[in-house]
Amino acid sequence: MQIEKTQYTAKAHTTGAFGLLSRFLVVFFAATVSLAPTATVRAQQSAQTGGQTRGAVKALAATATTTQKEGALNQLNAVQPDTATGAATAAIRPFHVNVPQAALAELRRRIAATRWPDQETVDDSLQGPQLAMMQALVQYWGTQYNWRKVEAKLNSLPQFTTKIDGVDIHFIHVRSKHPNALPIIITHGWPGSVIEQLGIIGPLTDPTAHGGCAEDAFDVVIPSLPGYGFSGKPTGTGWDPEHIARAWAELMKRLGYTRYVAQGGDIGAPVSSAMARQAPAGLMGIHINLPATLPSNVAAALASRGPAPAGLSEKERAAFDSLDRFNKVKSAYVAMMGTRPQTIGYAGTDSPAGLAAWMIDHDEISYEAISQAFNGHPVGALTRDAILDNITLYWLTNTASSAARLYWENKGRSPLAAAAQKTSEISLPVAISVFPGEIYRAPESWARRAYPNLIYFHEVDKGGHFAAWEQPELFASELRAAFKSLRQLD
Repeated sequence: MQIEKTQYTAKAHTTGAFGLLSRFLVVFFAATVSLAPTATVRAQQSAQTGGQTRGAVKALAATATTTQKEGALNQLNAVQPDTATGAATAAIRPFHVNVPQAALAELRRRIAATRWPDQETVDDSLQGPQLAMMQALVQYWGTQYNWRKVEAKLNSLPQFTTKIDGVDIHFIHVRSKHPNALPIIITHGWPGSVIEQLGIIGPLTDPTAHGGCAEDAFDVVIPSLPGYGFSGKPTGTGWDPEHIARAWAELMKRLGYTRYVAQGGDIGAPVSSAMARQAPAGLMGIHINLPATLPSNVAAALASRGPAPAGLSEKERAAFDSLDRFNKVKSAYVAMMGTRPQTIGYAGTDSPAGLAAWMIDHDEISYEAISQAFNGHPVGALTRDAILDNITLYWLTNTASSAARLYWENKGRSPLAAAAQKTSEISLPVAISVFPGEIYRAPESWARRAYPNLIYFHEVDKGGHFAAWEQPELFASELRAAFKSLRQLD
């Protein structure tokens, strides 16, 4: 193993009355971590040198601003780990992506060898992703797409891993250059990854460059869910949204944050909601863009495929109808991953085309946006390269099965039902943004009934299920507005 020594500037991060630490040297050990069948990632693991004392090794967390990233050395924060956690476990290790060219060549070989099914017998996507669209996706993927672009983008950001409850958690951590920035931990969903949120990092950490004020700045933490992307894959059961919520609280504690907020969409919404229920020390409030607002009678009618309950308002009836159609036409992936995630993994692990088809068949509006991207008409920032960045990440990390298992771990609890998500038990402030292309537009009447401390509710004019991906500037502006009142209380 080759040892690379690099000079770094250590910057102390204050936690309570303690935390002033001196500058020091860091030694990086270059290690290789297995990914997909032939892909590897080099994760540089740091260890503090000097001071041959019996004290625990201090965990390292990087600080970087959007402007400091280019050409500058990383800045590391020395963070004292929890005394109940071993130093080796609590260590925060810098992470670098470097996929071997052989893995990319093998991917192209498999793409070129795709065996196609016969064409669908309908004129729309009712039977699944259409053959013509899939062939356009695969043709571009196999001949023009360049993974190295997103790899470079990821490596331009400070990335790390830390082991929590036996699983390595990968995360991006970007500090704002503005003082008093509000720390936020943002959770992606399926079929997403940290790639979904790359576009919001700049607007959140450097708001003055994106139409905001310095007082709107955030320090941004974006972890990969366990079993997703560059995070480790759980080898046992129990990693449900409740467990992940506890892990996220531990991550923020290791980073030295004593006051912070959380955000989540898709399956990330149940994770953020679980954090709010658990109310760990330091969590001030949450923002979600797939809220659990369904009243019990509405959830029961949808589950039984029955008619809408009587007495619904116009907006409530529209929400019911959207979800009724989703359940009847597009929810097959929920049932499959919730019951047979291993079955899905065989196709997704062996066939790039199979993986892509499974991932893009999420909801009607998102599928239409993806189709437009491959027809040369991208919706917002959802370009064909962005779509393939995400699919390729799943392929290279071989996470088709491990990602799907989160739905199995969720045990059939509806992410949309207020009772299933125990929203009445959330006393922390909750903010909700409703995007028009979401699988349902949560009515404000339901939201106020579900969340006793709803501090922000806003219906925006564009964006869908992958709102941060499609409309990053708009999404960032929603977070600024949603948490403005909490900044005043901090």
